[in-house]
Amino acid sequence: MARVGDVLSDDGAVTVRSATWEDAEAVAKIWIDGWRDAHLGHVPDELVAVRTEESFGVRASQRVADTTVATVNEVVAGFVMVVGDEVEQVYVSKKHRGTSVATILLTEAERLVAANGHRKAWLAVVAGNPRARRFYERNGWTDEGSFEYAASTASGSVIVPTHRYIKELPGQTSR
Repeated sequence: MARVGDVLSDDGAVTVRSATWEDAEAVAKIWIDGWRDAHLGHVPDELVAVRTEESFGVRASQRVADTTVATVNEVVAGFVMVVGDEVEQVYVSKKHRGTSVATILLTEAERLVAANGHRKAWLAVVAGNPRARRFYERNGWTDEGSFEYAASTASGSVIVPTHRYIKELPGQTSR
């Protein structure tokens, strides 16, 4: 369960909390915009074909339980999805990119992985997304190299060329 808390940022107060059903529409909008910006031209056409606007709405609704949102002035500014030791999704609205919202969300994702009992977190970054790769590296994540990520779809999965990033989490027991 995500903590509820306020963090003072360059945007003002950023509140981090567990997502609710009411957040699903905002999460879907941020997700599709961010996904398109980061993935178009870098993932197989087969995946692009199934990542429709409707699919992001369905997925956002299905993933409420493992979603944490950051809000600024009570408006969803970004979100993370964490499952076990994987930080599956990190997205920030266009309006809040370049602010501290992404760093605040990533820090919360790391805390959630640690709370799940893991000493190491991991995530996959599309190979053609240098901006995201620089962001993770600035935040202490290490590129372990190329990795074939099986992106889930309604009919199975699509292999996506990515880089696997990891981060050791202090104070955790081995797992």
